[in-house]
Amino acid sequence: MNEWLHANSEAIGFWAGILTTSSFVPQVVRTWRTGGHGLSWGMVILFGAGVGLWLAYGLLVNSPPVTFANALTELQILFIAGLKIRKSGSGRAH
Repeated sequence: MNEWLHANSEAIGFWAGILTTSSFVPQVVRTWRTGGHGLSWGMVILFGAGVGLWLAYGLLVNSPPVTFANALTELQILFIAGLKIRKSGSGRAH
């Protein structure tokens, strides 16, 4: 079993990334509909910074699954931040 896990570690990593990144899609859809009024800027900024660091880590250790998943998640976060700015008018949470 340990050999199988080691031999398939990249596939396991990609599936983990696909599942966790996909789990964020409903939040993107909800933000599209509501403007993200229920999301705090603190959460968006901290989560975005954390994902950005994971992305940097994935690049540094040359891990395609970590890089891929966090790049896609970071794009979703940037999209959400853009929606919050656009739909709030002033760029501030009300």
